[in-house]
Amino acid sequence: MTEDSFDPALAARRLLRAARAATLATSVKGQPFASLVTPACLPDLSIVLLLSNLSEHTRHLVADPRCSLLVCGPAADANPQTAPRLTVTGIAERIQDPAAKARFLVIHPYAALYADFADFGLWRIAPAAGLYVGGFARAHRLGRDALSPDPAAVAALAAAEIGIVSHCNEDHADAMALVAEAAGEKPGAWRLVTSDVDGCDLALDDRVIRVPWSAPARDAGDVRRELVRMTHAARGSA
Repeated sequence: MTEDSFDPALAARRLLRAARAATLATSVKGQPFASLVTPACLPDLSIVLLLSNLSEHTRHLVADPRCSLLVCGPAADANPQTAPRLTVTGIAERIQDPAAKARFLVIHPYAALYADFADFGLWRIAPAAGLYVGGFARAHRLGRDALSPDPAAVAALAAAEIGIVSHCNEDHADAMALVAEAAGEKPGAWRLVTSDVDGCDLALDDRVIRVPWSAPARDAGDVRRELVRMTHAARGSA
């Protein structure tokens, strides 16, 4: 992607979907409070958190659900301020959604050890706005509509996801391993675990990585073309 064609909303979505840790900002009686959380994104970019009812930040959200979430990518050099980062704001809500819980556990499989504990629950944050900073002098404010992926594409790929995942793992497991290795991961029995408008997630045991598409996908055909492209590129670099 060239500088002239740079899409801050797409860059922001890619960063958020790839994040495995984030800083959650809440407040209590006007006092800001920041804590470490582990986010997972639903296909529509809503953020799911698995939180303990005993945590300070959970008690804050019960009292005031307004919050923000900061995610960061790797820095370009020794200066941490060269790292891309995204702050999203929104309203947190408690949910009981088996599909959202399954999505969270696909991204954070180690959390299965405590996900069913009585004092843990799911929360969802629908991003209301965002501030994406791609480095020095590269700040972009993003409204809800700009940040959100295309709803029609989200629906089409959500309907096709189970078929895509099962087909890739049953018939193209070798290709999934190649794509992961091309992304710098160790060899192994990598599996496709998610597929959405912006990319896919591959897993090996508790290790889950995000691999973005070259451009947003609109349907299952676009996903197939992206996976074929990545597989051919991986074989060419092997």
